[in-house]
This record gives sequence, structure tokens and C-alpha cells, in this order.
Amino acid sequence: MKPRQRRLLWVLAGLALVAVAVTLVLRALNSNVMFFYSPSQVHAGEVPHGAAFRLGGLVEQGSLQRSGDGMLLRFAVTDEVRSVPVQYRGLLPDLFREGKGVVVSGRMQADGAFQASEVLAKHDENYMPPEAAHALKNAAGKPPEKSAGDDTVKEAGQDSAHTATKGGRT
Repeated sequence: MKPRQRRLLWVLAGLALVAVAVTLVLRALNSNVMFFYSPSQVHAGEVPHGAAFRLGGLVEQGSLQRSGDGMLLRFAVTDEVRSVPVQYRGLLPDLFREGKGVVVSGRMQADGAFQASEVLAKHDENYMPPEAAHALKNAAGKPPEKSAGDDTVKEAGQDSAHTATKGGRT
């Protein structure tokens, strides 16, 4: 075999391996993808039968019902046009409230209810964790303000034991 033919064979083998690797990666990603639908899309029949998907919208006011043990929950997710009944067994996130945004993952049941395996409460787009707000205020040179429920932030001019020992000197 000539060197030119050998090089061509190696290039073709390399391309075949790259094609196989790309195919495997795309198949793995495709099997983990969950599409997002609104209640109106669910009622319009746009959801593939039996497929897992995410349902997003607002928790309908007055729809939250708890079972005797408190672990089985029923509520409705609405987009203010249509609503979908949801069943979920488990603990709800702290931000879960009626009238607030929610994304639930799961599957539609034969009875028309959505069986959720995961509930994610959406927060306000202006939300910022207290730690991030504190860091931004410090970076801007402004003294941090004490926010509701935040006992760790000190007024300007106060020094805590933690800050005094942080550099290794007391």
C-alpha cells in the first residue's frame, strides 16, 4: 500500500470515528431533552402521547388541595386561558404559592391529569440571593444594608469577630 493510500485510509477511519461519536452524543442528548408546554398547548393536543414533558404556567388560585398526610397534592396550572390539573406526591419548594409561576415535570395520565415527578417554583426576574446582593453592594463601595431576615449583615463601621480574624490577625 502506498503512503498516500495509507494516509487516506487513516483520514477516512478518523472521520468515521468522529461521525460515530457525534451520533452517540446527539442520541444521548435527545433522550434527556424534555420539552416545555403551556396548558393551552396541552389542551390543543400538541403533546406527544406518553412522553415526559414540562408544563409551565401559574398555580391557579384556590386550586391547591392536600391529602390527609400532606404529601399528596393536587393543584391546577393555568396560562390564564386553559388549566391542567396536576397531581404531585412530595414536598413543595418554599417559593410555591397560588398565583405564582411554576414548572412541573412529568407525564399526562389517562384521566387527563398531569402526574408530576418534580415541581419547580419560579421566582421574580428581579430576584437576587442575599449573598449576591451583599457582594455587589460591597464591590460598589456602598455599605451593605440589613434586609428582612438577614441577621448576618452589619451596619457600616461595625466589625465582627469573623472579619477581624479573617486575615489571620486578631
